[in-house]
Amino acid sequence: MTNKYNSVIYTGVTNDLKKRIYEHKNKLVPGFTKKYNVNKLVYYEIFHDIYSAITREKQIKAGSRQDKIALVDKMNPNYEDLYNEI
Repeated sequence: MTNKYNSVIYTGVTNDLKKRIYEHKNKLVPGFTKKYNVNKLVYYEIFHDIYSAITREKQIKAGSRQDKIALVDKMNPNYEDLYNEI
């Protein structure tokens, strides 16, 4: 996820992506996303088990900012909000 200016990158894991993005968009979740106005879904991956999802989240978080930008650029080079696609 990112903000209006695509200047912040946030990585998380959830078992209900649509609900979680709704919560971020409406600032219902205190913390990083609320503080930095992170409310635009620009990249996601789907997993069928939580262990794989958490492993992937840790892998992405461990990467550099440039690695995260490369992931988004490959899937969504215009940084469009993908919320309505899920």
